Formats: sequence, structure tokens, C-alpha cells
Amino acid sequence: MDLTRSPTIALAERRIAWLEERQRVLAQNIANADTPGYQPRDLDDFRKSLAGAFGLARTSDLHVVGSGGAARARLDRTAADRAPNGNAVSLDREAMRVADTDTAHALATGLHRRWMGLFRTALGRSQ
Repeated sequence: MDLTRSPTIALAERRIAWLEERQRVLAQNIANADTPGYQPRDLDDFRKSLAGAFGLARTSDLHVVGSGGAARARLDRTAADRAPNGNAVSLDREAMRVADTDTAHALATGLHRRWMGLFRTALGRSQ
């Protein structure tokens, strides 16, 4: 039994991957802040992406099939202000999202590191 493949470790790794993808999308928004007509993008909430990942049983043909898989960037519908050239990127909003994502990434990597440390301690390894 591989103890490092616990559900807690898998969830932390999935969260870290989602946060890294979100940082990539936000960086792309910032890079295109002066591109005429550019529409900012963002990922769906982590909870939504996590819900589709567990392959829930489809017990009726009327049930909606989830997309699952990797997170996909979608147009950011909260971008209300547009520049005269049609660009809707707000550097202030993007900077706040980058900071929030960075904080969440630090938390997820810290939890992952501590959980792995617990396994090392239980196995009698110091490092």
C-alpha cells in the first residue's frame, strides 16, 4: 500500500495543479491588457471542477453528463468595464486574483509538505 497516494495527498496535488493553471490564465490576461478586444478568462471554481472529477453514477438518461478532466479557461463574465478598444482586462482585478491564488497555492503546498512529513515521521525517517 502506497501511503503517499492517500485521498488527502491526491486532493492537495489536484488543488495545486488547479492553482497553477489559474495563475497561467491570469498571467495571460495581464499580458493581453493592451490587446484590443481581448476578453479576460478565468477557470471555473475549484469546487465545480472537483465535482465533475469523481465520475458520479449516471442513473438516468435525463442526467447531465459532466465534463470532468482538466480545468478549462472560460470567458470571465464579471468583466463589466471595457476600454474604448473593447479590452475588458482590469489590472487591479487581475492583481487581486493573482494574490489570492498565490496565497491559496502557498497554503496547499504547505499542507502537502506537512502531510508528507507526517508519513516520514511515522516511517521513522527524519527527512
